[in-house]
Formats: sequence, structure tokens, C-alpha cells
Amino acid sequence: MKFGLRYCNTAQYASDTSLATELIQAGEQAGFESAWTIEHTIMPATYDSVYPYNESGKLADGASDLLLPDPLIWMAHMAAVSTTIKLGTAILILPQHNPVVAAKQIATLDYMSGGRILLGIGVGWLREEFDAIGVPFERRGARTDEYVAAMRELWGADTPTFHGEFVNFDSCYCRPQPVNGTVPIIIGGDTDFAARRAGRLGDGYFPARDTPQERIDLAFRTAEEHGRDPDLIEITMPMPDDPKDIPKMAARGVDRLVVPVTNASGLTALINSPDDALKFGDVIAQYGDL
Repeated sequence: MKFGLRYCNTAQYASDTSLATELIQAGEQAGFESAWTIEHTIMPATYDSVYPYNESGKLADGASDLLLPDPLIWMAHMAAVSTTIKLGTAILILPQHNPVVAAKQIATLDYMSGGRILLGIGVGWLREEFDAIGVPFERRGARTDEYVAAMRELWGADTPTFHGEFVNFDSCYCRPQPVNGTVPIIIGGDTDFAARRAGRLGDGYFPARDTPQERIDLAFRTAEEHGRDPDLIEITMPMPDDPKDIPKMAARGVDRLVVPVTNASGLTALINSPDDALKFGDVIAQYGDL
């Protein structure tokens, strides 16, 4: 079982970079495999879109004036003060990004961090944010699928070429490329659509909450339907409140558990300080071999 820190560019770790550095270094020392960020470029003061992971329908219960650093820039800073811990987005709202520019940024970050980047992606839920950025909210799922294919072409081909509905380029160079020839793409979202997307094209699946087993099985089944090995789809789930439940999570096919470090996303923080991250090393030592 792998363990990650969730969501590290929020609350006190957004406002105090020295504290964020302490958290990441303590997590690395304790044996955490990864640290995860979230993304919103803007948050409207008011919005009609419904946030799907809170009963109120509002992110952070309606608080919009969140200090939320850009995840890739925050990760670049943390990569410079760490050595082994992987850095992931959970999630990057992919259809809001130009995929060619994003592929360059992510590959550069992966190259400069020694291959430590995990790209969690989602299609987004906040129409008002799409409107502000000037990106169509409609067909964002189709854009996401094509953007993934185009980015992988840029990362893996010698002279990438891609022709799609939304992305087109011919015999170009995009250097540097990722250390391992690609960056793992983890599909976020606690919906059947997200589970199927993970099965079709993801390297992993990361529902934002403890999703039913049927949804994990749907991702695996979809992979088989598309001629893919379901064992290669890494499942990331929230850390249970009681560490004694970790073996049950492993039995469900879960590969990674992520531990909340702030209450900013409506979660109950299990780690409230870098010292707590160090102490969690005992849990990692006990259950890491599952």
C-alpha cells in the first residue's frame, strides 16, 4: 500500500511556503510516496454550478476567497526542496488548459524533478470558471479524451504528430520529454463517467471520496473491454478514519491511500502539522507491505 498527502496547496500550506516545505520534507522522511494538490484558477464570488462533493453544493461550503496557488508552480517549488516524494495533481482541470502548453509544462516539471510527477485530471464542474477562462464548458469530456492522447504523443514520440478535432500538430519537437517517456495520468471523479474514462485511457483512478466497490469494478471491467490490463490501473482512495481498516481497502484493490492535511476541502484532517506527518510513519511502516 502506498500513502499520499492530500491536499497540500491549501489552507496554511498555501499561505506559508516554509510550512509547506516542512510538510513535504516530513512526509518524505516518514515514507509518504506522494503529495497531492488541487486546482481552481478562479473562484467566482457567487455561482450556480453545483459542487458534487459537498451536500451544500458549494466548494468549501461557499467560501470563494480561497488562497489556492497554481498546482504546477507550487509543485515545482516543492520539487526543489525534496528528493523522492512524488508530486501529483488531484485534479488538474485538463479541458481548461491548452494541451500543447500543458504537455510542455508538465514534461519540464517531470524532467527537472527526476520523474516524480503524477498527473491527476478531471473534466471540471464549475461552468463560471470555464466562462472566465474563455473555454467551452460543453463537450469538455471529449476535449479531455483528445487532450490526453495529444499530450501522450508529445511526451512519447520522437517527432510528434497529432490530428484531432481540437488539437493538430505535425512533425514537431517538444523537449524535454518526461523521464520515463510519459507521465502517469490518473482520472479523478466519483462518477461512472470518470470510472469508465479511467478504464479506457487512465493509468489510475482517483475518486474524490470513498466510492462504491461497483465503481472501481466498472473501471476494471471497462479496461478489459478496451483490451487493457486492469491490473495496470492504480486505484487511489481516501484514507479510512481507522487505520485498522487499511487491509480492507487493500482487499478492494486499492493501491494508494491519501491522508488529508487540512480541512479546506471539507475533509477531517488526519494530519494537522508536519510533526503529525512524521508520526504517521508508524502507520506506513505497519501497512506499507500490503
